[in-house]
Amino acid sequence: MKYATISSGSKGNSILIYTENTNILIDCGISKKKLVAGLATCGLGIEKIDKLLITHGHSDHIKGIRFIPKEKWMASNQVLEEELDEDQYFEPYIPFEVGDFVVTPLPLSHDSINTTGFILTAGGETLVYIADTGYISEKVMELIHGADYYLMEANHDTKMLYTSSRPVYLIKRIHSDHGHLDNIASACYLSMAISKNTKEVTLMHLSEDCNTPEKALETYSKVMIAQLGKIPEVKLRCASINDIIKGGA
Repeated sequence: MKYATISSGSKGNSILIYTENTNILIDCGISKKKLVAGLATCGLGIEKIDKLLITHGHSDHIKGIRFIPKEKWMASNQVLEEELDEDQYFEPYIPFEVGDFVVTPLPLSHDSINTTGFILTAGGETLVYIADTGYISEKVMELIHGADYYLMEANHDTKMLYTSSRPVYLIKRIHSDHGHLDNIASACYLSMAISKNTKEVTLMHLSEDCNTPEKALETYSKVMIAQLGKIPEVKLRCASINDIIKGGA
C-alpha cells in the first residue's frame, strides 16, 4: 500500500491511496491541473482512478469531483446534491471492497452532514484517514488502534487561533466539537492509537494562518512524551497544500 497527499489544507484536499492494481482518491477539492500533476508523480492519469471517496460536502473537498467520472464517486447519503446509484453510497462501519482494498467508513463530527473518515486495508497493511472532525468517538478509536499508517488532522494551534484576526464566531466554530482537531487533540488521539506496528504518521489539514508544521510537530513530540514517556519510532511528516508527501511500502 502506498499513498500521496496531493493537497491538504483549507484551500483544497485530495489524497491518493493505491496498490499495484487499485487506485483510490479521497476527495478532490483542487484544480484539474493540480490533480493531473499530482497523479503524474505516481505514474497515473485521471482515467486510472478506480473510486473517488468523498468525505463531506465542503468545497475544499468536492470542488473538483467532476474531473472524475460520476460513476466512480462514492459518498455517504445526503453529502452531495446529485443522486447516486444505490451501490455508490456507503454507511458508517459497514466495510466494502474496492479492488485490492477493504474500506471501512468512520463517522466523524464536523459541521457538514455525514462527514466520514476511512480505514483502508490491503496486502496485510492498514491505513487510517481522519480529517475534518472536532473529536473522535470511542468506537472509532477502538477500530483505528494499531494501524500501519495514520493520516490524521492537526488543523490549528489553539493560541494562534484565538489570537488571530478571525471573527469570534469562526474561532468558536473551528475549536468546537463540530470543527477541527487542534494540535494537542490530534497528538493525544494518536498517542492512544499508534502501536509497535505503526510505521508512519502524516499530519493533515494544517491551517496556513493558525498553525505551522513546526508547531504541529513540536506539540506531537511533547504530547507523546507526556502520554507515553517517549516519542514513538515512526516516520512523522506534515502534509501541505502544495508539496506532495509520499508514503507507504
